[in-house]
Amino acid sequence: MTTATYGTGLPSIPAPALAPPFPAVPAEPANAPALTAPTAAAAPTEPVTFTAGETPSTAFTPGVYGGSWPSPDAGHSTQAERVVAFARAQIGRPCVWGAVGPGSYDAPGLTQAAWKAAGVTLPRTTQAQWGAGVPVSLADVQVGDLVFFHDDLGHVGIWRGDGMMIHAPGPGALIREESVFFAGQSAIKGAVRPA
Repeated sequence: MTTATYGTGLPSIPAPALAPPFPAVPAEPANAPALTAPTAAAAPTEPVTFTAGETPSTAFTPGVYGGSWPSPDAGHSTQAERVVAFARAQIGRPCVWGAVGPGSYDAPGLTQAAWKAAGVTLPRTTQAQWGAGVPVSLADVQVGDLVFFHDDLGHVGIWRGDGMMIHAPGPGALIREESVFFAGQSAIKGAVRPA
């Protein structure tokens, strides 16, 4: 059995070389004011009670997924920025077959609503959206372009850059941002820039 001593065989490094490359932080002066811990907010004086049949709930609340269509954000200067900002604001909402918003979407419903927020009207289905713009090579895809998947063009997402898209993956899922390669590179059939 062989034993080794910790550090044997390693080069010797002088102590000054181990010093940090930045100056040390000066110590607090002796007359510096003492920091006080933040005080906690006062607790309610009366306990929260529920009446018979009333229970606290974490279920769906109308304000979260309901409401009206948001107006285009004036803070985003280009159509593509408005499209992506709208789509990003929908992340976490449910994907429901045939839904066109505002509380839930399917894939073409999301792309249609996002481009509507930027002032462009798109058709309702993925196949019709495929023909509603200028075809773009995958090497030239830009933010806001629509990326289509599968031989039947059955899925569409919004390119947000860096190989990522925002899309409604399918019923039962939530709208999310993920790689355009989520289904494999061969699933990507092309891209369109809405006009």
